[in-house]
Amino acid sequence: MKRVISVNPATGDTFELDVDETSIDEAALACTHAQSAAPELATRSLVWRAEMLRSMASELEANAPTLVELAMRETALTRTRLEGELRRTAFQLRFFSDVVLEGSFLQASIDHATDSPMGPLPDLRRVRVPVGPVAVFGSSNFPFAFSVPGGDTASALAAGCPVVIKAHPAHPATSLATFESLFRGALLVDAPKGTVNVVFGLDAGIALVENPAIRAVGFTGSVAAGRALWQRANARATPIPFFGELGSANPLVVTSRALVARAGEIGAGIAGSMTLGAGQFCTKPGLLFVPEGGLGDELVAALTDALRELDPMTMLSSAIAHRFYDGVRDIDNVPDSHHLVGDVHESGANAQSQLFEVTSEAFNQRSSSILREECFGPLGVVVRYRDADDLRAALENLEPALTFSVFCADDDPDARWLVDLGETKAGRVIANQFPTGVAVSWSMQHGGPWPSTTTPGATSVGASGIDRWLRPVTYQAMPASLLPEVLRDENPLGVPQRVDGVLQPRA
Repeated sequence: MKRVISVNPATGDTFELDVDETSIDEAALACTHAQSAAPELATRSLVWRAEMLRSMASELEANAPTLVELAMRETALTRTRLEGELRRTAFQLRFFSDVVLEGSFLQASIDHATDSPMGPLPDLRRVRVPVGPVAVFGSSNFPFAFSVPGGDTASALAAGCPVVIKAHPAHPATSLATFESLFRGALLVDAPKGTVNVVFGLDAGIALVENPAIRAVGFTGSVAAGRALWQRANARATPIPFFGELGSANPLVVTSRALVARAGEIGAGIAGSMTLGAGQFCTKPGLLFVPEGGLGDELVAALTDALRELDPMTMLSSAIAHRFYDGVRDIDNVPDSHHLVGDVHESGANAQSQLFEVTSEAFNQRSSSILREECFGPLGVVVRYRDADDLRAALENLEPALTFSVFCADDDPDARWLVDLGETKAGRVIANQFPTGVAVSWSMQHGGPWPSTTTPGATSVGASGIDRWLRPVTYQAMPASLLPEVLRDENPLGVPQRVDGVLQPRA
């Protein structure tokens, strides 16, 4: 068997973990354990389910010093960043415990038997139930919040689904340690065996997607890997939902009016946003639409100056850095692109900030399609436009994205149409703020039209993330004694119910 190896991207040092890559048979066994746990997990009370999520959060916090040290070694991210991310991850688990207790995610609906213009209607009662075992693929850039204990795991458990988690190879030691925290949290509340499981290795990950016990997949990562797994999920004898967040170039538009008072401020702010975490955020603003002329030049100068002051950054792995520089070289070869900051020479896992500038005409050329794709890392492409018509033509050529940011002034004549266009291009439209950072809340949408995500109606962050792991069931003419508690007239769980078309709030 092949041992799992951990690599420090800052030094290149390797560490052998006391764990082997998961074999195909072992991955199948993990899926079997999850399948065995599913019926009992689905019938546990909402109060118990919320308690399990809080128990897991507490175990993560209790082991925080060790987890942060491991993640620092494997990601080269700072202690401050990782401590904050771990707090967010524990908060996310507790947030979903609140979602569970609130109960509206069940969408309980009761229509009593009645006469209608169609004739007699039977008693009908509808609720959402867990889909069953879920496979979760952790991402490289957030070793806590989007990895083993991250949002996909939290929301799937909140829905009542057991999870089998594919650990990311960029931080295997962190993945193992965070899994052990989740496992202890589950054990403390007597969760069914197989509630949480973890596997290591590429072959094991593919085996999860193809295993008949798995009923849905959550993925955060590259377009290439996501599409490959999505195709396998759809090629199964019984296809399953694949919820992939694949990233995007994330346009940021600055209007002429916005430049009047704050051109330099916006330019410096863009530099901070596009290099945050070495540019390894899926919401990094990568395409920057700036007017031609003096104030636009002032913004670009402020952006350029800010980027040139930054030291080289250590990326999450040398492989990610290599792919980044492949992208840099591709953009450098685009006709009429001007390389304003950085160069094409790579050095291990280190990366320099990169900034390119093109005209709107060059951006719109078919041969420039590489400009419209995500380059994961600290890189931005400035697209200079002449007027509103020129800007609209360029924006119409955009690939859909996770975010669409607009910097505008009060009573800006371009603001309305830009926001309307942004709604067609992205899942989150932002005014006068930068897109990096995704809040865990009831109203967050982290997902966009294809190909930024495989399922445009889903989100991987926020309360609605739980929707991915549920399916509706209607009970017709069912005796009260056989109904789930959530659908009984007396509403013993006190959850919101829609009764004969009228929403009844939580009791």
